[in-house]
Amino acid sequence: MRRIWILALLLGGVSAAPLAAQDANVTGRVTKLEKEMRAVQRKVFPGGSTQFSEPEIGAPAPSATIVTPQGNPVGDLTERVSAVEAQLRDLTGQSEQNAYKVKMLEESQARLESRLKALETSAAPPPVTAEPPAPVKPGTAKPADTAARPSALSPERKAELDAVQKPSTGDIADDTYTYGYRLWERKFFPEAQVVLKQTVDKYPKYAKISRARNLLGRAYLDDGKPAAAAKEFVANYEADQGGDRAPDSLYYLGVALTRYGNLPGACKAFDEFGAVYGKTATAALKANVAKGRTDAKCK
Repeated sequence: MRRIWILALLLGGVSAAPLAAQDANVTGRVTKLEKEMRAVQRKVFPGGSTQFSEPEIGAPAPSATIVTPQGNPVGDLTERVSAVEAQLRDLTGQSEQNAYKVKMLEESQARLESRLKALETSAAPPPVTAEPPAPVKPGTAKPADTAARPSALSPERKAELDAVQKPSTGDIADDTYTYGYRLWERKFFPEAQVVLKQTVDKYPKYAKISRARNLLGRAYLDDGKPAAAAKEFVANYEADQGGDRAPDSLYYLGVALTRYGNLPGACKAFDEFGAVYGKTATAALKANVAKGRTDAKCK
């Protein structure tokens, strides 16, 4: 009988050591879980409490009936801790994935905003300023005559200018426009610019005002001043899209911007032409626009 009692005591001592070791292992894992859970809470709920939230369902009141536990209590607790660890790993991984997705969305938005700004900059028309006409001394000559006779004229050029007939029909607006056209036709571009500018500024209700504005832009363009030309073409198109030279101005705007070096702006002008006048423009003008798109390397 004494040997049996001693044997039982020895066996109990042997089994107690693994149980103590398991309990210490579980305690360490629970402590680690608490730290990781606090870290997840700080990441998911920044600025919140550093303690775990109180459970909404409290523990049941202890029963008076004593139930004999089934199986190994330490083993059951270990399984539950392992399940919580797995859930924590899943939650941490999901949180990291969400953070990565948010970062990618922010970077994509930044790239999109950058591209939009670049498109707006490239599509904007260049800042243009027309050169003002030379000042005229009062009482010396009419504006049209002064425009055709700059101070530094060679005898040959003066003779050629004098040979350009000035109409006199009584319609001052039409006479001025016709004279400017004749100057442009004979390639007296600086003189034509001044006369046509006078027509546009002094006679805005002129029946051929669309032609006058368009021709003024062409006088600048043919004189190697694409920036000033672009300004006049835009003004003519915006003033009256139904004007008889509005489609021409939109085409020549693309040409002027191409010569100015603003190819995206030129393509935008040609696109606008197609959208507004694609079905009504003449075949010749459509062919010119197609060539302009090629020169501007439009897609």
